[in-house]
Amino acid sequence: MYYINKNKKGAGSMIGEQYVQKVIDQVKQRNKGEKEFQDAVTEVLNSLAPVFDKHPEYVQEGILERLVEPERQILFRVPWVDDNGTVQVNRGFRIQFNSAIGPYKGGLRFHPSVNASIVKFLGFEQIFKNSLTGLPIGGGKGGADFNPKGKSDREIMRFCQSFMSELCKHIGPNLDVPAGDIGVGGREIGYMYGYYKKIRSTNDQGVLTGKGLTFGGSLARTEATGFGLVYFTEEMLKDNNLSFNRKTVVISGSGNVAIYATQKATELGAKVVALSDSNGYIYDENGINLDVVREIKEVKRGRIKEYLESVPSAKYVEGCTKIWEIKCDIALPCATQGEINEESAKILVGNGVKAISEGANMPSTLEAIEIIQNAGILFGPAKAANAGGVACSALEMSQNGMRLSWTFEEVDEKLQSIMKNIYKNASEAAKEYGEVGNILVGANIAGFMKVAEAMMSQGIV
Repeated sequence: MYYINKNKKGAGSMIGEQYVQKVIDQVKQRNKGEKEFQDAVTEVLNSLAPVFDKHPEYVQEGILERLVEPERQILFRVPWVDDNGTVQVNRGFRIQFNSAIGPYKGGLRFHPSVNASIVKFLGFEQIFKNSLTGLPIGGGKGGADFNPKGKSDREIMRFCQSFMSELCKHIGPNLDVPAGDIGVGGREIGYMYGYYKKIRSTNDQGVLTGKGLTFGGSLARTEATGFGLVYFTEEMLKDNNLSFNRKTVVISGSGNVAIYATQKATELGAKVVALSDSNGYIYDENGINLDVVREIKEVKRGRIKEYLESVPSAKYVEGCTKIWEIKCDIALPCATQGEINEESAKILVGNGVKAISEGANMPSTLEAIEIIQNAGILFGPAKAANAGGVACSALEMSQNGMRLSWTFEEVDEKLQSIMKNIYKNASEAAKEYGEVGNILVGANIAGFMKVAEAMMSQGIV
């Protein structure tokens, strides 16, 4: 079992552990071959055993059995025509996992790796992440096995329109509100929203978040996940008499999350020395020049190795997973799931890392997390640390509903408050259940409790 204090077993504690293990076994039996989803369920549920000792009514009402089964799973064909006139066909997905506390909310991912397991794992995580924000949003996720890299704007537009022609039947401002994720940025959201308006004959701005500022988007949404990651991590560091000031930081990825985490960490006095993409990573001992990275990634849509053309003193290394061999005080994985494995975790611990906080969705494997926590390293789990993006998306929904636009400062202030409260609630939940300082367990419990209480109140549905 992961993350449960093994020294506190008694007659009572066995009830919770037996219930949790029973449900995990059921999930593995029902979802064979879906490792990502199985791991996500295992990671969360193994933290919750003490809750069921204290709340046996949750067992009686089958809370876990209902929680691990999506309310609705949608799989559909996405045909489109490329620039050569050839018909292409992709698969589209939307998992509407849990709506107990609000409409489904979660991003759309366009990437060749997208499959049922990936989308279910992301949707399951989203339940707890959204709950932790304190905002009324349930958990969902979606996407397609479409690769936007190397595609023209016209090809991407045609794909997005075909994708939305089916997705539109299943979403709405009070039902399901998708946003962006890997491979889905402002361009893709714009194409999808434009087509949604056309075929639904409505101007429901709140149906998608991450929109452009000229048609209902929110200031600070682009920065929110990266900024929120740093705000959360700074709270965790302060609680342990540490800070970003004068610390060496390694950040994986070079998309929105990584770029804005780099910006905010630098503003707090840290030196970020590495960023990566799927091909490899750059190391700049003088600190990453963010203007160069932005030009490469946001303007040229190029590869991170082009950084050396502007900063020849930097180094480029093929193979993005090797980035964790760089010695650092703080590690912020912001690329993709499973990027810190058992070997990488051992290297980070051996190099004296003080804190690891997740900016991507579940970027650390279960084995890696166990090594990190057993070594006493501060650990900020994704469902808490990277909740800033969805929190700001919910703030965008609020602005759309009121037909208002808040200033950047107003949104940023609300974001800081939300991230501080997430850390506070996770820390207090960990303390209440005898896991002082274990923010992973605390986040799982705090996120779960709100959803469980709502499910109890609404009956067996």
